[in-house]
Amino acid sequence: MKITAVKPVLADGGHRVFVFVKIETDQPGLYGWGEASLEGKPRAVAGCIEDFEPMLLDENPLRVEYIWQLLYRSAFWRMGVIGLSAISGIDQALWDIKGKEANKPIYELLGGPVRDKVRMYTHFGGSTPEAAAENAMSKVAKGWTAVKTVPMGVTNVLDGPPVVDEATAKLRAVREAVGDQVDILLDFHGRVTPQMAIQYARAFEPYRPLFIEEPVQAENPAAMAQVTRATSIPVATGERLFTRWGFREILETGAASLLQPDCCHAGGISELRKIATMAEVYYAGLAPHNPYGPVSTAACVQVDLASPNFVIQEMVDPDNAPEAMSLVKEPLTVVDGYILPPTKPGLGVEIDEEACKRRVPDFSLEKTRQMVLGNYGAFHKDGGIADS
Repeated sequence: MKITAVKPVLADGGHRVFVFVKIETDQPGLYGWGEASLEGKPRAVAGCIEDFEPMLLDENPLRVEYIWQLLYRSAFWRMGVIGLSAISGIDQALWDIKGKEANKPIYELLGGPVRDKVRMYTHFGGSTPEAAAENAMSKVAKGWTAVKTVPMGVTNVLDGPPVVDEATAKLRAVREAVGDQVDILLDFHGRVTPQMAIQYARAFEPYRPLFIEEPVQAENPAAMAQVTRATSIPVATGERLFTRWGFREILETGAASLLQPDCCHAGGISELRKIATMAEVYYAGLAPHNPYGPVSTAACVQVDLASPNFVIQEMVDPDNAPEAMSLVKEPLTVVDGYILPPTKPGLGVEIDEEACKRRVPDFSLEKTRQMVLGNYGAFHKDGGIADS
């Protein structure tokens, strides 16, 4: 069997531009899909996928690990987020082919399932305590047993009590509304400093969140470890880290006890599996990052089912992303906060190419500026640039 084509497919998914990867083979009807979506840089990732294609033509798609090593190590330069997003999508597509060729779901090829279902969580918002509580309750009413929010706004290097009090008031209202049987997850989004993260965490402790995510940027594990030692709330991180090498220092310094590699950026299914196994040695859990589309969700679920230390899986509420869900045929469904093991071979989902053609992204200057700046730019009250 040989690879005959590697194609990026871009589609407007409503809340973001999705980058899908289709790998075709010389076996009639046998092809694979992956997702390599990257906020603000979809054309860069698509270009990288096209650059990789000559390296892959005529290779055997079943040699998944060999191809991963070929792409990662043969370019001399180690990959950043654009290159690794391209590799991640290609890796997912290769596993999709391998599963289809074997007529088995991917998790069966990873050693088989170690659980009967995968616990999921989604997101809620709200600018006031009342709005946050109402939004969280709307998710619980639909069967979600865990919900996540960013509790604070942009925070300065040092800030006074009002910002902490405001965030705490929202968390208090949500906990009172949903009760103790629903898990609340808090994403600090790497937007605060260690000194402020500690203040927030200590104020949040009475409301027992399941974890706090990225209390500081993961680029400095020692700083994150400082926060971890100062709070009883478990710390999670990993959405902006790549490969097992990116997670090594997090584990060695005790910076986090829950790892969140992204299947679209960290190296695909192959690397998520390795990161999860490495985390077991440190008694750390796995909770893959996934604010993307249904292909990414399906790829994560395959790893979740086969990983003993899996904890919980992120996904966008399908009710809030009808455009994204329309891009695949028969997306995986959430039942009472869980996804059951897919039974179809490979990833278990298929891209609807005609739907993608109907949703070609608008890359006009206005739309591109909005995509890059409107969604991610953040500023302090004095006009200084902040982490978003």
